[in-house]
Amino acid sequence: MTAINTFVTMWRFLLTLGPSAMVILLLNKGILEQRPDIVDEPHRVRSIRIEELRDTYDFIVVGGGSAGCVLAARLSENPHWSVLLLEAGGDEPLLIDLPQMYPVFMRSPWDWKYLTEPSDRYCLAMEDGRCFWPRGKVLGGCSSINAMMYVRGNRRDYDHWAQLGNPGWEYANVLHYFRKAEDMRVPGYEQSPYHGHGGPISVERYRFPSPLLDIFMQAAQQLGLAHPDGDFNGRTQSGFAPPHGTLRDGLRCSANKGYMRRSWQRPNLDIVLKAFVERLLIEPQSRRVLGVVFEYGLVKHTVRAAREVILAAGSLASPQLLMVSGVGPREQLQPLGIEVVQHLPGVGGNLQDHISTSGAIYTFDGHQEGRHLSFLVPEMLTEESVAAFLRGADSFFYAMPVNEVMGFVSTRYQNARLDWPDVQLFMGSYGYGADGGMVGRRGAAITLENYAETFEPVIYQDSFVIAPLLMRPRSRGFLQLRSADARVHPRIHANYYDDPHDMAVMVEGLKMAHRLTQTPAMVALNATLNIYEWRNCPEVEYLSDAFWECLARFYSQTIYHPVGTCKMAPRTDPSGVVDPRLRVHGLRGLRVIDASIMPTIPTGNTNAPTLMVAERGADIIKEDWRHYTNGGW
Repeated sequence: MTAINTFVTMWRFLLTLGPSAMVILLLNKGILEQRPDIVDEPHRVRSIRIEELRDTYDFIVVGGGSAGCVLAARLSENPHWSVLLLEAGGDEPLLIDLPQMYPVFMRSPWDWKYLTEPSDRYCLAMEDGRCFWPRGKVLGGCSSINAMMYVRGNRRDYDHWAQLGNPGWEYANVLHYFRKAEDMRVPGYEQSPYHGHGGPISVERYRFPSPLLDIFMQAAQQLGLAHPDGDFNGRTQSGFAPPHGTLRDGLRCSANKGYMRRSWQRPNLDIVLKAFVERLLIEPQSRRVLGVVFEYGLVKHTVRAAREVILAAGSLASPQLLMVSGVGPREQLQPLGIEVVQHLPGVGGNLQDHISTSGAIYTFDGHQEGRHLSFLVPEMLTEESVAAFLRGADSFFYAMPVNEVMGFVSTRYQNARLDWPDVQLFMGSYGYGADGGMVGRRGAAITLENYAETFEPVIYQDSFVIAPLLMRPRSRGFLQLRSADARVHPRIHANYYDDPHDMAVMVEGLKMAHRLTQTPAMVALNATLNIYEWRNCPEVEYLSDAFWECLARFYSQTIYHPVGTCKMAPRTDPSGVVDPRLRVHGLRGLRVIDASIMPTIPTGNTNAPTLMVAERGADIIKEDWRHYTNGGW
């Protein structure tokens, strides 16, 4: 029976693909012709011609993602410094601007398509037992393909960084950099001491919510869990509210749009897109980083840094570049024939991520004013919705169904009085059946067989998902080089649930999600957990802790937040990679400034913290070089 179900599902995918693709092509063509605000031709970033590349720059920034865009823009504010930004991807395609289209870019040419190593403890419903880890291969990096949630984390996260031996990173200090990056446009925050105005990254509410948003909030209120002022980035974090997003006029505001489009034409800033950095140039005796080797158009180029090279390639590529250049754990480098320039055992370790359970899909009854309460993609992805979007009306393409209401809660394992929640919940107005598996299933890498057995029976029914995220995992993963070639992805040992405490917290998060569905607001909808998911573990008792653990192990879903692989720590910490000034231990002329330096993962989505790290990192560089007129460290 499973084989028949899989065959039917596969053919339905193929029959659905054509009409959906035609609508997307129509949308892209219409944007080119009717939406000059999205095309934004005068401000689109252009690479320099490679013949114009200088031999030497003051600063070379490797990686044009969230951090790299900030660094290139901020360092080039000094007209006396020359700055080179190298990005392996190209500019953002037009459809990236549309919030609803973000899942389309996972497993696309704009994604590095990383996979974790197979496991028998998580991602059991996924292809080959591997978790799929998208990473942006485009100017703007993950800020260009993420779901745009603007969450800074908890003040205790940053105070903890400082307590670990990283002075200057306490909340009272980093708040300035969050504000500096922000242009808060949500009404009611004009006088808030927690928010900034006029910064490069605009923050708004998502447009075009489903009717479920109000019902989600009613459910939270009925449990006494509504956020007191709707601002997770303000006075308190705990509670439920509609999230804020990195949006400008309803469209994505990536680091590319926010930082690069207003700075790329500076005469002291050169940008090379589609430039793959292969390794760092390091002088072994002095251990000074001299520059980088990169490939552009099948030709290798060498460029030198008079002051510094700054790695901003992200939590997977930054440690990999260090290791292939001879900086990292000796026991990994020597077997691959890599000469060890600096033994740093912490490179590639300390890997943390916010694991989620995405499979708890609830179906329900009811319409409202002639429309479905949830989003059903075939009804929304139409020529009519394209026409509405092109004429500027609010439409489905502005929506963010994956998380219409966000919550931060403390389970029984966390003291609620600390206001340092250990679980985040996404309340989404569609499930895996809402798009027929065309995008959601593919993005999560759920197997056809599992989809056919568990989600095909509820396809195109009104549904929602409440997905808990584990905020501060105790488990730690690591990266392992396969090759001395930087093009070969490292092995990613995610090690989710290595520490049993993590699973205990996840089970409590799933039970909290289920309690929300038992409120009067949800009972009125006849909200019912998709019973077919029980097929994964039919031997366990339905709705028992073992049942929730089964869901967590089958539908393990990264929320795209890997951090920590170039840990910031004092020199006394053997697992540290960079010091509190973000300089790589034991080397001169090299810093790492991106999410990889975070010693512990923040309580919330990681893009805003990455922007903060880069803003502070740019100021640190400016401060340090005021004291050095001709030299270095």
